[in-house]
Amino acid sequence: MLLLGRLLPLCLLSLYGCMCQDHDDHPPAMFLAGPLTNNGEPSKEADPFDCSHPIPPGSWQYFESLQSRGVTHFKVPLSWAHLLPTGRSSQPQQAVVACYQTLLKQLLDAGLQPLVVLHGSTVPEVLRSRYGGWESKELKEMFQQYAEFVFREFGQMSDSWVTLSILDELRDAELQNALDAHSSVYRRYHQLFPVKGRRSIHLTITHACLFQKYTDFLAVKIQYDCTNGKNLAEELCNNTFSSFCFSRSHQSDKNRNNLQTSCLTTYCKTWSNFANMTSSERDTFLSELFPNGFQWATSSESFKVEGGWLEGGKGETIWDRFGHENKVFDNQTADLACDSYHKVDYDVYLLRGLHVNTYQFSISWARIFPSGFNDSHSKKGALYYDKLIDALIESGIQPVVTLYHWDLPQALQDKGGWTSAFIVEVFKDYADFCFSRFGDKVKTWNTFSSPWVVSHAGYGTGEHPPGVKDYVEASYQATHNMLKAHAEAWHVYNDKYRKTQGGEVGIALNSDWVEPMDPSRPEDIAAADCYLQFMLGWFAHPIFVNGDYPATLKTQIEQKINKCPLSVPARLPVFTPEERQRIKGTADFFGLNHYTSRLVSHSDGGCTPGPQGVGDFQAHVDPSWPSTASDWIYSAPWGLRRLLNYISTEYLTVTKVPIRITGNGMPTDYSGDTLNDTQRVQYMNSYINEALKAIFEDGVHLQRFTVQSLMDGFEGQQGYSQRFGLHHVNFEDPNRSRTPKQSAYFYAQVIKQNGFGSNKVPVFRGEKIQLSRRPTALSPSEVPSKSKVVWEKFSHQSNFQRKMYHYGTFPQGFSWGVSSSAYQIEGAWNTDGKGPSIWDTFTQKPGSIPANANGDVACDSYNRLEEDLYMLRALKVKSYRFSLSWSRIFPDGQRASLNQKGVDYYNRLIDGLLGYNITPMVILYHWDLPQDLQNLGGWDNVDMINIFNEYCDFCFATFGDRVKFWMTFNEPHTIAWSGYGLGKIPPNVKNPGVAPYRVAHNLIKAHATVYHTYDDKYRKTQGGLVSIALNADWVEPEDVNVPHEVVAADRALQFQLGWFAHPIFKTGDYPDAMKWQVGNKSELQDLPETRLPSFTEEEKNSIKGTADMFCVNHYTTKIVGHVAAWLSPPSYESDRDMTETEEPNSPTTAIDGQRAVAWGLRRLLNWIKEEYGDPDIYMTENGVATDNNVDDTDRVFYYKTYIDEALKAHNLDGVKVKGYIAMSLMDSFEWLSGYTVNFGLHYVNFEDPNRPRTPKCSAFYYHKILKDNGFPLPDEEKVLHGEFPEAFNWSTSSSAYQIEGGWRADGKGLSIWDLFSHTPEKTYDGHNGDIGCDSYNKIDEDVEVLKKLKVTHYRFSVSWPRVLPDGTNNHINEAGLNYYQRLLDALEAANIQPQLTLYHWDLPLALQKVGGWENETIVQRFRDYADVLFSRLGNRVKFWITLNEPWIVANLGYGYGSFAPGIVGKQYIATHNLIKAHAEAWHLYNDKYRATQGGLISITINSEWAEPRNPHKQEDVDAANRFMQFFIGWFAHPIFNGDYPKVMKTIIRQRSLAAGLPESRLPEFTPEEIKRIKGTHDFFGLNFYFAVLAFGYTPGDLQDYDSDRAVATMPDRTWLDTGSDWLKMTPFGLRKILKFIKDEYGNPPIYITENGVSERGAVDLNDVHRTYFYENYINQALKAVVLDGVDLRGYTAWSLMDNIEWAAGYSERFGLFFVNRSDPALPRIPKSSASRYTTIINCNGFPDPALGPHECLNLESAAVPVLPPNMVEFLGLKLTPHDAEVGLYVIFAFLLVAALGMIFVVYQLLKTRKNSKAALAETVKLERM
Repeated sequence: MLLLGRLLPLCLLSLYGCMCQDHDDHPPAMFLAGPLTNNGEPSKEADPFDCSHPIPPGSWQYFESLQSRGVTHFKVPLSWAHLLPTGRSSQPQQAVVACYQTLLKQLLDAGLQPLVVLHGSTVPEVLRSRYGGWESKELKEMFQQYAEFVFREFGQMSDSWVTLSILDELRDAELQNALDAHSSVYRRYHQLFPVKGRRSIHLTITHACLFQKYTDFLAVKIQYDCTNGKNLAEELCNNTFSSFCFSRSHQSDKNRNNLQTSCLTTYCKTWSNFANMTSSERDTFLSELFPNGFQWATSSESFKVEGGWLEGGKGETIWDRFGHENKVFDNQTADLACDSYHKVDYDVYLLRGLHVNTYQFSISWARIFPSGFNDSHSKKGALYYDKLIDALIESGIQPVVTLYHWDLPQALQDKGGWTSAFIVEVFKDYADFCFSRFGDKVKTWNTFSSPWVVSHAGYGTGEHPPGVKDYVEASYQATHNMLKAHAEAWHVYNDKYRKTQGGEVGIALNSDWVEPMDPSRPEDIAAADCYLQFMLGWFAHPIFVNGDYPATLKTQIEQKINKCPLSVPARLPVFTPEERQRIKGTADFFGLNHYTSRLVSHSDGGCTPGPQGVGDFQAHVDPSWPSTASDWIYSAPWGLRRLLNYISTEYLTVTKVPIRITGNGMPTDYSGDTLNDTQRVQYMNSYINEALKAIFEDGVHLQRFTVQSLMDGFEGQQGYSQRFGLHHVNFEDPNRSRTPKQSAYFYAQVIKQNGFGSNKVPVFRGEKIQLSRRPTALSPSEVPSKSKVVWEKFSHQSNFQRKMYHYGTFPQGFSWGVSSSAYQIEGAWNTDGKGPSIWDTFTQKPGSIPANANGDVACDSYNRLEEDLYMLRALKVKSYRFSLSWSRIFPDGQRASLNQKGVDYYNRLIDGLLGYNITPMVILYHWDLPQDLQNLGGWDNVDMINIFNEYCDFCFATFGDRVKFWMTFNEPHTIAWSGYGLGKIPPNVKNPGVAPYRVAHNLIKAHATVYHTYDDKYRKTQGGLVSIALNADWVEPEDVNVPHEVVAADRALQFQLGWFAHPIFKTGDYPDAMKWQVGNKSELQDLPETRLPSFTEEEKNSIKGTADMFCVNHYTTKIVGHVAAWLSPPSYESDRDMTETEEPNSPTTAIDGQRAVAWGLRRLLNWIKEEYGDPDIYMTENGVATDNNVDDTDRVFYYKTYIDEALKAHNLDGVKVKGYIAMSLMDSFEWLSGYTVNFGLHYVNFEDPNRPRTPKCSAFYYHKILKDNGFPLPDEEKVLHGEFPEAFNWSTSSSAYQIEGGWRADGKGLSIWDLFSHTPEKTYDGHNGDIGCDSYNKIDEDVEVLKKLKVTHYRFSVSWPRVLPDGTNNHINEAGLNYYQRLLDALEAANIQPQLTLYHWDLPLALQKVGGWENETIVQRFRDYADVLFSRLGNRVKFWITLNEPWIVANLGYGYGSFAPGIVGKQYIATHNLIKAHAEAWHLYNDKYRATQGGLISITINSEWAEPRNPHKQEDVDAANRFMQFFIGWFAHPIFNGDYPKVMKTIIRQRSLAAGLPESRLPEFTPEEIKRIKGTHDFFGLNFYFAVLAFGYTPGDLQDYDSDRAVATMPDRTWLDTGSDWLKMTPFGLRKILKFIKDEYGNPPIYITENGVSERGAVDLNDVHRTYFYENYINQALKAVVLDGVDLRGYTAWSLMDNIEWAAGYSERFGLFFVNRSDPALPRIPKSSASRYTTIINCNGFPDPALGPHECLNLESAAVPVLPPNMVEFLGLKLTPHDAEVGLYVIFAFLLVAALGMIFVVYQLLKTRKNSKAALAETVKLERM
């Protein structure tokens, strides 16, 4: 056996008293060893000997050795569990009793006195399972019985006893009961042995002071070195006990403020540690930093912010029900809240601006599992959280997810909610799903947040939903189940996911801090402790201590039950041992929600339920504490530090986990100055600092601080009346715009500094930029320049080619930025020494600017730098282009006037940018010349060159170590022309003929001088780039085919852009076009020399090449034409000899003359590339002016189109576009427009002195472009290769009126379209269908082209008046019926299946005369007509469509009156009868013909697809949904689901009654009619063409369909145009509407019965746009089948051939075949799209080209020959008229040449003859001579 060594473990025991004082009668000390252990060796880790084994051999010798060394006593712990295995003293285990008796005897024999310990503190399991722990009074009684048994068995063998030891783990009521048991045992022992022995309890010193009445001695553990030679007793007195004495008489004297210092409980100790602080000590501000890696967070909760309460299948929550029952302030609801369900990008944008690294949000259980159970999973709900989590991680923000924050699915509450045991397993399933779905990305989980509120307010007081008022039982049961649910969720994660996911699971508990109302009253101290146990301990004690409720809580409830037997105030459930074990330790961190503190006093609660009644306490507040908008939150920041200390001691000594503050914040009122929330700033400043103190001074392990909340939200019962947000949400605005408050900027600063210390700001150095010089030796531009190839390349593009959107991305490293300028944003015009600029002088003159606006304050950026940095962080731009205010740095413009404060501002700005990895792009001069320099002549003074150089030299030297991108001037063209020519802008010099040229001359030389200064002095060390920002419109010639118009366009560019670019980038001199024009004009004006100054050769050499990149500002495109301009007066404008107009077909903007012409940018970039030697190009300004609306759709479209054109230039044309800068960061002073228009990505409220900045929709969109680095190809645009199902129906279509003609042939009756088209001004150019395509006489031709298409089906309609001339079956026109029989014969012969439409709009006129579709008798008439066709044609027709597009019939025919019969305002009645007529025809076929004919019958419904204009806006989402229900749902809902859509019925009824009508304008179906109509379909026939963007509007009082629907629509500007104004190409819409039909109407079989596209104008058989249309639309249909599971059975192309398109006549052509109407034979000529459609049919889809050429692509060349149209006979040849005309001219030319030739020959012959005669005469003459 191991014996004692050098170090002797001793326990010194002294009689009660002060042993170290001089007492004559102090009792002797005990020197204690032991106990034995089960392995026989004394060891700290081994279990004490418990007689479960024999006494170790050699123990007697061991005892003797101890006695010889001076040990007097030996410790013998008894085992209660082994002595009394059943717990009963009547049933001891005798072997154990005998063992202990032997051990005690051995000790006595060895001369050692036994110190017998009755028990430790752990309750034997047999008793715990029966009575619980020390909180149970029954256990106390059992311990007394056990003690009496021990005294009887061993009392005579020992004089020293310890009742209980190891009490540190007991708290509050448990400890109290243990002490009560000790007192009882103490008294009983002295009764049994009146003069014998000492009894004690093993206590800490503070415990002993309180219980000395029942203590005979004190036990103290020490360790003493026996070899040190010192006197042990002396050492003990001098050191160990020198400051310890039990004298009662001195207690109160030693404690300041008469405070109670002797404490048992953790609360008392924590409170007493701080109680003696003065208020100044308490509130001392700590200027230190938080630890590295500290987590800064903000938070939100699902039901408070998400809205979207019915979106994506979300289930109803208890808060939804609560709000809808008008139980919230002002009857508000959370239906929309902050609309975060649609605004993920918006919320993450705010988080980036805050710069938090963590975001805590909760998941809506009902959004994941609408019913609460895992069998009701909502995919859309999960996708929302996927999107949010991905966006957070992408922005470097860690998600912290709370599984439950109060919004229980109502379906679960209907089953009892948290009071029912089943919910534990249900919550476990929900948590399991969340862990599995999101756990790979989410690493921190809160199971619950503030569960006390759920129990207290939800199931106790009933103030919160579910509104249960039962604090006797329900509240405690809810807690019980939540604790078990939490534990089960923790174990699920621990067992299934922790190993692979590596995350943490905890719980966020809420708690106030409490102080005793009267610190001198022990009752108040105990009451404060009780308050904490009833609030925090209720949940924390089971989880973090022992798996069970706090003893105080249990005891208090037990006492109340005993006191109130007739009205029990509380019933506390009991955990089983297994449950306690499962709950204990189930947290990886302690989450704390803390907001306020309370003062607590003791108060007898009687038998009143609730924590204060049961706990006998009353809560108060100190009236000196600052109040908030909430009557429960008062600012007492010091409480947070104390609470953190309390938690660390009370709960985290056993379960050592970190604390994370998961919620802290305060509300402000919803009125007043909500943005300047100084009270919140003070609150946050104090509370965060107290958290810092807890870490820094108290050693609390705190890891995170979470500010509640990210933004204002729905605050429960208070609705929107209280605002907790760091961001203001405008709940009056459907956009739910978010604006940072001052608290947001404050919090961002705290995060930036990581606390409050003097965080060393790193020294930033911008990265050097590699200078890639372009060749400088460029030849001068010709006239026109060679760059005219740009017009040759692009100006002949078709609209289709020009608008085709390009998907792709820019290269890595592309520079995305935003811009501003000093005068426009800085304000502080005369602050800190700034001098006046020319714009200060100008704007302060009344009448200069609209509303006398000026830039005196502007955006106040000089004082709001952090707010500007917030926006830049949120945008996540790579660069920020801004200008320096010359007069802020040099107030009078010269170096001697240096203003250091101005320099400091720009240093802070530059350092702030670099701190967030944003590259500063600095403009040295942006129009705001110091006024003192203008007084010297400004830029018209040549001295400005050197003055500017001096200023720039200073800037390079001061900022150049960090700034690597410089621009000398911004838009020098504007400075020269608008400032010194037109005089519109400062300095307002009006000298248009001369001054602009002189000023430009000086600007160019100043630029070159500055460039060389940088090049010579700074480039080597700083490594930056220098350029100049030039502005340029693109110009398009009026007629690109006219050379002098192209020359004019080129001249326009040279006069604007080339004026500056040509000298700098090419030759150092002006372009020849300018020199020639100005020189000639000057000479014609009789001037001695040109008005255009000349550069010397030296200057040219100095100027050329002075730019390291090409910076261009661009906004719009103009149309230019040549003109001979006036010579007088001389002017730059007239020097150009051109007219300039707007491009008429592009959208207007808020600035006149500045249309959004996106395609011009691509051409301009190409022109720069061609003209200036392919330089690196930076778009340094591009943006659009709009009105003051955060929902700036026009700006979104502008960026979407303009940036795509830049992408085309880069990716398709090889232009070196290196960066793009959006104009501008925020709304600002827009020069001559003041604040009437704005360019900002952020809205600035200039009426508010704080100039709050609110992100617009365009800001979020621009960030998305930045994030994606362009426009990567979206999934919906990617081609899916694959096949349609086997036996897929491929069809094309027509309709009777549109193609048949024969309008009066063979007894046909008149139709409404016959009358309508013969009525003037009803159809385009009076077109009608009298002949149509003459298909009535061309069955064979029609079937022939069908065969060439290889379609399997052909959809056509029957003309009702052709079969039944008067519309009734009184007379059947057999000739008409015979036509259709012959058509069916021909189709059958061609193996083409017919798809027959009964009604395609051509109602018999006779029926219209009696009311048409307004008359209910038409239902029977239609049934009769259908009966005729079923009976006569049904044996061969197996596919029937009752009505085609009844929406068109009702709305256009009977609503708007734009189609026949031209009736207005009767669409609801017409629809009612159309639907009933369809149902009757269906039932007729079903009942009478289906069995024998075996066909299918249904209806074809047309619909557009509606996308919300702003997909992030619930109002637009609702508008899109409403659009669909009023369109497709109007007809489909009654037929497929029964009755009209609910939204239609509700809206129309409400509006009708509001207008004073007695009933709804929408007719009602009877129950019988609903039953008869529902289900009248065999398939869903769909006609689809295009999608729209939908948005809502306020309709006013009009009682019509459009006002009922209250939806306006518009197209996206990128959607391709067609030949119809109403039709834009939107292939994605087809897939979406197919999926909609599947989800909305039970996945019926669907046949696309029409889909096609039009053209208008000149005929082009190479109809590439239609080929594109079919390829893309049909591929989307394939995606619907393959990817979405849509049951699509067939596709029908509209139309077979060009025909009359109703009111548009023949002006719009949809056909796959061109019908040559100039040829009486009306030949059908295939277009190229016919061939492509045939290929798709032949392949049954789209074969994968990666697998090689597919055989289906090998069509016979003759299948669909493409022949030229309009052929004419010419010399036996078939030629087009044009070719024939050319041939005629050629023949005429030949004839003319031949005639002239003949004349020439005759002339030569006559001349030869004459000459011959002369020669003969001369010969004769000679001969005569």
